Amino acid sequence: MTAHVFGLADLTPTPQPRTNDDSIGYRLDVVASSVVEVVGAAGGWLYDRRAAGWQVNVFLPGTADRRPLQILGVGSWALDDAFASGPVSGRALAVSAALVAGDARIRDMVRAALNNTRASVTLWGDDWPVPVDRTMQPAHHRLSAAARAFKQHALTAAGAAHRAVDPAEAFLSDLTPCRAVDADLIPLAR
Repeated sequence: MTAHVFGLADLTPTPQPRTNDDSIGYRLDVVASSVVEVVGAAGGWLYDRRAAGWQVNVFLPGTADRRPLQILGVGSWALDDAFASGPVSGRALAVSAALVAGDARIRDMVRAALNNTRASVTLWGDDWPVPVDRTMQPAHHRLSAAARAFKQHALTAAGAAHRAVDPAEAFLSDLTPCRAVDADLIPLAR
């Protein structure tokens, strides 16, 4: 009887190139009306998601200063790029009420995501023009100490240094039970 001896080289996996496939890691696409709005409403949550290894993409109209988003560690893109990536499928979508109210394409994107059981939807702001019929409920994200610090620096870079950074950010989210990807959003008591 002979025993085969394996060397460490035999046990080392062959490196594979990374792709842009949605199945790799977690992805959060954020659609907002302005840099100040997204940093003020969700900057801490975006920072914490990025720090947890998420790919976070913020889509904005116009050509605003993207430096505050760089401070949070998130990518920023033109709003039209949000539609080029295809329908939301198996990823998270966060959207501002201010932009949904004025753009039918965004309303359609939110409706499609709400009808997709594999997509997670998080909303912020007031006066929603889209009926949110799935299991949407108020939720909040408690910011880490690092998120509060980076959010304050991002607000300063955006020209909104006067805005206070609260310890939590409020959202409306489809918090289905056992949804691991949204474990950082805590439901509020009704």
